[in-house]
Amino acid sequence: MNVLLLSMPDYFEHMPPVAVRMPNGALTSLAGNVDDHHRVAVADLILSHRRVRETITRLFHEINPEVVGLSVMTFQRQTAHRIIDLARTLKPGVKIVVGGYDPSLAPNAYEGMGVDYIVRGEGEVTFRELLRALERGGGSESICGLSRREGNRWPHGPARPVHRLEDDEIRPPNRGARILQGYTLLGRQVDVVETSRGCTYDCSFCSIIEMRGRNFHTYSFERVLRDIRDARDRGARTIFLVDDNITLNVRRFEQLCHAIIEARLNKLDYFVQAMTSSIASHGGILAPLMHRAGFRYVFLGIENILEGDLQFLRAAAKNTARDNGKKSGNATLKAIEYLHRNRMYVVGGLIVGNPDDTQESIEANLAFARRYVDWPYIQHPTPYPRTPMTENFRERGLITNERVEEYDGTTAVVRTEHLPAEEIEYLRWKAERWMKVCHMPAAFCHDPWFVVRHAPEMLAHTFRGCTLRSVLGLEDDRKTFGRYKVIRRHERAYV
Repeated sequence: MNVLLLSMPDYFEHMPPVAVRMPNGALTSLAGNVDDHHRVAVADLILSHRRVRETITRLFHEINPEVVGLSVMTFQRQTAHRIIDLARTLKPGVKIVVGGYDPSLAPNAYEGMGVDYIVRGEGEVTFRELLRALERGGGSESICGLSRREGNRWPHGPARPVHRLEDDEIRPPNRGARILQGYTLLGRQVDVVETSRGCTYDCSFCSIIEMRGRNFHTYSFERVLRDIRDARDRGARTIFLVDDNITLNVRRFEQLCHAIIEARLNKLDYFVQAMTSSIASHGGILAPLMHRAGFRYVFLGIENILEGDLQFLRAAAKNTARDNGKKSGNATLKAIEYLHRNRMYVVGGLIVGNPDDTQESIEANLAFARRYVDWPYIQHPTPYPRTPMTENFRERGLITNERVEEYDGTTAVVRTEHLPAEEIEYLRWKAERWMKVCHMPAAFCHDPWFVVRHAPEMLAHTFRGCTLRSVLGLEDDRKTFGRYKVIRRHERAYV
């Protein structure tokens, strides 16, 4: 069968295409796990985000797909709906399958979109079995993790158990299925590699535990190194390790760093997400080892610097430093110190605008980010489907925006008990753009040619809405913010 797999073109404010064009690892994993006789094409639409309709039309003519699969996050739901309508226009009889976080956690939202199947949870085996059923002409009702359309009804198959990655049930990704080019991170070709799945923490903002429960499974190092080599041999010079919580098992992460070094794969640049508590507690050994292994950027899940907010986010445990097994305060500063001492850049993940936040508490987090992190990744709490946070916000009547296309993390869609959503977003926006400018010298040292070529474009993106009058201080920043909001709204119309 001819299969076309699409990721959505919608991007996060902190990951503009001028600087970051990251591949969707789930789609290449799906491509690697279907039967070999299928012809599978993977198209990450972030690579053609300004030409989505034209690209999809061309791909339909070239591939003539019998099955189209879409990977969708919540803020991409509206775009997915438009792409589904386009696919139906181009080929009315094509089978359309949706999967990913949003269809898994809010399947009812897709039942009226003209799709045929919804894959819930991990999709590799479910999708493989669905293609086999389509070839046979029936039998999909017994497939775990699959919902299917039957007229106006939507029978839901039983949930699929979480895959044990240790047993090789999930085969390696097929990067050769990609048909668009141009994956970059700050000018260097980038790829994604997965070494584990899952997390045992229960942060209130996180969709992972709602998707797969609280667990942690790992691939063998042999497979991981083979996957890194495959990405390198296809041109990647930066590897983003996309694990949900790779530092949950610190000893394993240390062993992975050693394995990368011993395999001579440490000439690549690595980008990883990490917990502050793990880095703070083990940084004396771990941070130098990470640098030797090639780690350059670390997304640090700081979440918030105030204890009350950490309690609401259920993130206090993973942000607590421990000394000889005893709690010894917040881990953030110690973790950052270890990373900076070993010449790694900190991407600071913070969440501001929690229910009891005041202007002072938000400003405290912004001041912390301004002083200690290299690149701010500051978000607002967002009521994603089925997360504990969503239930809390609904009970307190704090959700002010139900337009899911704006659930992108940097659009404030909830208010606090003290501040309107618009004011929360304004405070973050005003401070954050200058933090990004401050990182330009570090980015230049790491990737000088990219910065020289793209600095004007990056600055134009960061300061969208500015005019000569605003630059000269002749008008209020709120007018600039208003123009930025209009621009951002127009940018969301991808199809």
